[in-house]
Amino acid sequence: MKKYSILLIRFSAVFAAIGAFLGSHMAGSGGYEFRPIHAHILVVGWLSLFSWGVYYRLFTIKSAKLAGAHVWSGIIGSIGLTVGMWFQNLKPFGVPDTFALVFYIVGGSVLLVSFALFLVTTFMIEKED
Repeated sequence: MKKYSILLIRFSAVFAAIGAFLGSHMAGSGGYEFRPIHAHILVVGWLSLFSWGVYYRLFTIKSAKLAGAHVWSGIIGSIGLTVGMWFQNLKPFGVPDTFALVFYIVGGSVLLVSFALFLVTTFMIEKED
């Protein structure tokens, strides 16, 4: 479980840097088109992944497969949701509307599954003596 802890914390640090950069960019440019993306990067990317990283440092889960599914769905879902939101809201590189919407929905759905898996893991903690 400790390997998942550092993995999640490293990904959260990447999200924190991206979120801080976007916030700085918006403040400097006076353009706030990235506001919802910035908020989600910081909440699901930085805060959620970081808190899950701390969780895996503090607790051991009885099922390594469940923990792995939770961790990877959290990482993939956080990336998918925020990139999909960027595609959907700002249409960079001429991304087709259908592709942007599907990317956004799939990313958000994977993240939703991750939150459900996290709920399950909280009931599968190994008891400490």
